[in-house]
Amino acid sequence: VQLQAFGGGLVQAGGSLTLSCAASGGTFSSYDLGWFRQAPGLEREFVATISRSGGSTYYTDSVKGRFTISRDNAKNTVYLQMNALKPEDTAVYYCAAVGGRYFSLVVRATAYDYWGQGTLVTVSS
Repeated sequence: VQLQAFGGGLVQAGGSLTLSCAASGGTFSSYDLGWFRQAPGLEREFVATISRSGGSTYYTDSVKGRFTISRDNAKNTVYLQMNALKPEDTAVYYCAAVGGRYFSLVVRATAYDYWGQGTLVTVSS
């Protein structure tokens, strides 16, 4: 499956952005999906994940209550709504897909099978 993320940009602290990730070439509803981010000089880190049906989600602690992951299986798209953005949210954001072989949601980047190209989010103070 091919993934393409978009929607990044420059936003002031406290603002909002919505990232989208469109998939093609596979059965979208058979994949759990995740968002990861990588800030300059740091390792890629988990942000959020959503199950195949969309019924289960999980977030890293630093974004709980501010970010919302969702998916539209009819549109083959996963979203990341980001509110109350902070300068420390500045990073390249990646969407990723993992085949439905795990019983629980996956936070390890190495477990994901497919990756999008990333979209840059810059939060100014």
